[in-house]
Amino acid sequence: MSDKDIVPLIAADTIAERVRALAREIAQASAKTLTAVVALDGAFVFAADLLRALKAEGVALKVHTLRLASYGQGTSAAGAVTAEDAARLEIAGEDVLLIDDIVDSGHTLAKARAILQERGAKRVRAVALLDKPSRRQANERAEYAGFTIEDVFVVGYGMDLAGRYRELPFIGTIKA
Repeated sequence: MSDKDIVPLIAADTIAERVRALAREIAQASAKTLTAVVALDGAFVFAADLLRALKAEGVALKVHTLRLASYGQGTSAAGAVTAEDAARLEIAGEDVLLIDDIVDSGHTLAKARAILQERGAKRVRAVALLDKPSRRQANERAEYAGFTIEDVFVVGYGMDLAGRYRELPFIGTIKA
């Protein structure tokens, strides 16, 4: 499979514009200080752009990461979510913004939210670049979502297929 097998779904400039709009929305509804927890691996590109945009909106940030996994090597969420290094998060009493790439089944968001609450977060709100409500199994949703998409597997802008395509500046689907 090569990059020629990727069909663009959301262009890079459209993503950039939406990320700035999300930052404005979050800044207007938040305290001027937030603790961001970035869900790795897929959200790292989105998070980098969103964090810079939040800073431009005057939000002071502390940033942590949390490695979460639900896809493994496949193209659909497995349901079982694993989390690494949650014990090192020092977020007690803080307003937390969980940054994720996609809300699919909702299991990853539910697990992450539970971890953050167990670690003592005062408030947990989530932002996801993509929302795929047709696949929802858990009763979870992000308070902020960039784009709602159909039930397609996506790559690019940090999202991958077995570690490939994260570097693409746009979001695309794989030709069947």
